[in-house]
Amino acid sequence: MAKIAALLIAAHSLGDFGFQPDWLVRRKKHWLFLFFHGLIHALLAWLLLQAWTCWQVPVLVLITHGLIDGIKLRLPDTTKWFVLDQATHVLILLLIATWLTQSAFLPGFTGRFYQPLVCLGGFLLVTRGAGFLIGKFARRLTVENKLELDGLENGGRWIGLFERALIFILIFIDQAAGIGFLVAAKSILRFEEAKQQKLAEYVLIGTLLSFSVAIALSWLTRWAMAL
Repeated sequence: MAKIAALLIAAHSLGDFGFQPDWLVRRKKHWLFLFFHGLIHALLAWLLLQAWTCWQVPVLVLITHGLIDGIKLRLPDTTKWFVLDQATHVLILLLIATWLTQSAFLPGFTGRFYQPLVCLGGFLLVTRGAGFLIGKFARRLTVENKLELDGLENGGRWIGLFERALIFILIFIDQAAGIGFLVAAKSILRFEEAKQQKLAEYVLIGTLLSFSVAIALSWLTRWAMAL
């Protein structure tokens, strides 16, 4: 059951954070694009499970993912609703995995390419998935505190993506101590910003959130790969 759930969550990560370009996000309020997004998730779930005769899984994923995203589109685009949306998706996938384990609808499950598929899904979850969470949280802090941020357009987004990718790699090569080097390097590069209290606290909160989520999800991915 755990390996089936891990593959379904990896497929979800690929669908939401790998195969959902910005143009699709902007158009999802139209039912046709929402259906297309759900179809991508259904196809990915079917491909990763590799149980070619099990049509029930893609159908369930298509319906449930479309319903959850359809509801989310009518809610505020905030950190709270993003977390709740993702948690609901994962819960549904766990229920589907449990049902498949207890039924005869998943014949011939071999788990081929299990580790690389879960690794890819986990990598996208750590880098891009966590980036959406942190970006929404950072936007709230910026608005509430009326911060004026100077710098490259999307510069912070790319910095966060690369730092979480490095954390993922360091954990997978058993060099987690190297994360301390990343913290030190970032502290030095942000030294001037530390002289302004609001900006310093903003950077500190964002960095701690980014590192914490990346470390937790990286270890979770490594655990799932060892199943």
